[in-house]
Amino acid sequence: MDTSLLKRIKSGDKEAFRTFYNQQIDKALRVAILITKNRELAKEATQETFIRVYKNLSSYDSKRPFDPWFYRILTNECNRIMKKESKMNYHKEYLDIDVKDSSHKTEDFSELNEAIQSLNELYRIPIILKYLKGFSEREISTVLETNQNTIKSRLHKGRSLLRDYLNDLEDRGKKHV
Repeated sequence: MDTSLLKRIKSGDKEAFRTFYNQQIDKALRVAILITKNRELAKEATQETFIRVYKNLSSYDSKRPFDPWFYRILTNECNRIMKKESKMNYHKEYLDIDVKDSSHKTEDFSELNEAIQSLNELYRIPIILKYLKGFSEREISTVLETNQNTIKSRLHKGRSLLRDYLNDLEDRGKKHV
């Protein structure tokens, strides 16, 4: 994040926070949708994240990168909301995924998206943070508050599961041709 924008936000400049919000909302929402697998839950988590960021910005250490701090809050909110929702036992048909991204055609990535969504969240979240957000293993370990070697292991296992899933899809496609 731009340090001057951060200083303006910390000083209480609401317009600066609005600028930050407008810059980040689409990216944050896409990540939240991938984590929660539900657009409505993702919207709730994203809005709550921005509220928490605004309220807790004074605790942010500006000597450290901003994105891992922000995405740790987002990930925690997604997990909190999913936990709350799982207790309410919604019907499965309510949990539809809609991962439309205005900058990409979803059809181009439907198989990959399907493969990512099939992963257990232990592997899905690190994969999303690494390959869709570009975080390093160290940053992911900070976001998820997990040992860096554990993240490396989860990324390795996640990639392996993705490869297997996509190979199975390809094999099934060859059988139907």
